[in-house]
Amino acid sequence: MSLGKRLAKSRAVTRGMGGLAHGWLARVQRRTEWETRGEEDLRAALAEGPILLVLRHSRLMLGPFHWPAWAGDLSTLHDTSPIARIAGDTHRRRGLTPVAMSRRLSNLAMSRMVMERLRAGASIGITADGPLGPAGEVNDPPLDWARISGRPVFFYAFSTERQSRAQSWDRLLLPRPGGRGAVVFRAWEGAMPRKADAAAREAARASMKAGLDAATAEADAMLGLPPGP
Repeated sequence: MSLGKRLAKSRAVTRGMGGLAHGWLARVQRRTEWETRGEEDLRAALAEGPILLVLRHSRLMLGPFHWPAWAGDLSTLHDTSPIARIAGDTHRRRGLTPVAMSRRLSNLAMSRMVMERLRAGASIGITADGPLGPAGEVNDPPLDWARISGRPVFFYAFSTERQSRAQSWDRLLLPRPGGRGAVVFRAWEGAMPRKADAAAREAARASMKAGLDAATAEADAMLGLPPGP
């Protein structure tokens, strides 16, 4: 194995990079003036048990900082790539429970892991279009887990006035300190039937995408920004 690959898999490197990333994001969080919408609906839903929290991959960087302290545990799911493991380390530093999920796992195995976390009382955070896209779309896991669990789905998005974008497949939003920021939690008004044919499944996918798009656009609009990825 090459030195680069050994470093990429090193726990010490992951922790070191995770510490740097967490420090920077904590500074952004502290120095931004935040407005949040939808927390009361989220609180009401959590009073009945855990939820599924769905977001765009491009809006994931500050998610661990915006999950309310009163909301209980959140298991954030990530793949096993070096960047994803660093992101998982930042989530752990925020008191969340990151869960690495190999791309080699079957849908059934992933669903079992998710159900174990839900039964333990933890909400589940997942990117709709992760880990590799297509950007802005809704892949199968959020639909499958909404169907199997029967738990409410909430969408999350954040935006900041001071930002740049990574030259990545998702155009990852890179927040910078200062200015105003917006956070949105929005309940999904649709549903994923437990026994859904192909047409019902695609209707639920379209409904979930529309809800996630609306939450993301709302966060941008709160700052006077046009809708972004």
